[in-house]
Amino acid sequence: MTESASGVGSAAKPPADRGRTTIADGVVEKIAGLAAREVVGVHAMGSGSGLSRTFGAVRDRVPGGTKAGVSRGVKAEVGEVQTALDLEIVVDYGVSIRDVARAVRENVVSAVERMTGLEVVEVNIAVSDVKLPDEDDEEPESRLQ
Repeated sequence: MTESASGVGSAAKPPADRGRTTIADGVVEKIAGLAAREVVGVHAMGSGSGLSRTFGAVRDRVPGGTKAGVSRGVKAEVGEVQTALDLEIVVDYGVSIRDVARAVRENVVSAVERMTGLEVVEVNIAVSDVKLPDEDDEEPESRLQ
């Protein structure tokens, strides 16, 4: 016979198991985006077109705007216990794309699983451009003086 001080039987769940935690796709996308940017050889995330990067750079600097730049180039599908990720990256010229992709996968899987507890089932990487050493980053000129 089991008794407890509260009169509730031993079938009561521990406090940590009462309730449910959900993680939004955007949370996983931000974690993955930051983890991918940490890898040497990743120049940028998202589309390789200079115009798209330029508009993204402007949008990131708008005061009060959202920080969509953190998750730019990342798409996550999040389930209850698993997640799958698609990343689009621009690599620096001269690096081994295979090595960069491997390092990105390792860093993203490690960060997402450690922070969310979700199992990362796949990380698909699309390399959309190569940043050449003599290319400008195409920083937009400010029209304000």
